[in-house]
Amino acid sequence: MKSPRVRRTQVEWVDLYTRQTLLWLMWLTLGFILVGAAPVAEANPPAMLTLVVIALVLGVTGTYAQRAVADAWPGAQPTPGRPVLVMLGVAAACTAAAAVLPADPRLAGLSLVWIGTVYALAGLRDRRHLVALLVVLSAGAYVATGSPGTLALSVGAGLFLGFTVHISLWMLDVVRRLDRSRDTEAALAVAEERLRFSRDVHDVLGRHLSTIAVRAELAAALARRGDPSAADTMLEVRTTAHDALREARELARGYRASSLERELEGASSLLAAAGIETVVSVADLPARWHEPAAWVVREAVTNVLRHSAATKVEIAWRDGVLSVANDGSGEQQRSGNGLGIVGLGERLAPLGSVVSTTLRDGRWTLAATMPDDLRAPTVAAKAHA
Repeated sequence: MKSPRVRRTQVEWVDLYTRQTLLWLMWLTLGFILVGAAPVAEANPPAMLTLVVIALVLGVTGTYAQRAVADAWPGAQPTPGRPVLVMLGVAAACTAAAAVLPADPRLAGLSLVWIGTVYALAGLRDRRHLVALLVVLSAGAYVATGSPGTLALSVGAGLFLGFTVHISLWMLDVVRRLDRSRDTEAALAVAEERLRFSRDVHDVLGRHLSTIAVRAELAAALARRGDPSAADTMLEVRTTAHDALREARELARGYRASSLERELEGASSLLAAAGIETVVSVADLPARWHEPAAWVVREAVTNVLRHSAATKVEIAWRDGVLSVANDGSGEQQRSGNGLGIVGLGERLAPLGSVVSTTLRDGRWTLAATMPDDLRAPTVAAKAHA
């Protein structure tokens, strides 16, 4: 049975293409130098054989070194020491072998050493190593030939080839980084969606469960007294449970949107069932802030029911600030912000709103600034909403 064929990604294809292109260019350049030295074969066959051996040794060693250098680019890994030392050692040995050849074969041999070494090591990330490599190779070419023209040609060719190899590996590294950033962006989008879902679950279930708990306690108290309205209260509990189920389904489908009018109506009804007076004054609240205001009301009312013994709650909009205050601060409210309030602040921050809490003379207030210049929701804000 054949194993399934592994398909390469686009980045893997770019990686393969770049590496293979650099290797083929090195081998082709070495081959062109040998072709240019072909007349030597007729006049001095042993010298030509030496050049072929030098080209093969440099090509094999250069392939090994170039792959190691290219592998060090992702993540800015340390310079591979052994492959570089092996390549430099082979280059030194080949230089010594070429130095004993006659003039024309010697120049061809030194050209092979120069081209092979530059192609193999020009991808080094450390510029100091690159400069040192060019200086050593240029000095070696000058000492071996004694020709300033050869030195100038060597330096020019080395700079061009080195730039070609280095920029190719740099561009390959940029492609890899972009691919990793795309993966990171996708992971962040998933995390944002999970965070949005967890906050919406907190909003929906927190409010409805608080309502169910309050009304169930009321129904139990009425039942103990034999009050027939206990049955009606339990029907309200059932209705609330159905509402919670419906909103949970909408939440799962991504269709749920917050309505300030519905939140205020639900908050007033819930607080009234708990024996808490509610005063609402938000008539002048700009329509563009209605949905964020609904988040604030929902979180504040949930906190009142869970953590306070309030008798009165005031929901007010004035001077660009929406505030929800109660007169029965609980212990958790005294100790600081809960996770729900922290999440609310993170949710509103991309819109330009700042959430704060204050406790003064037993009166606890949750406030959210809502400036006139509502910011366009960012990707994060859209995910939260």
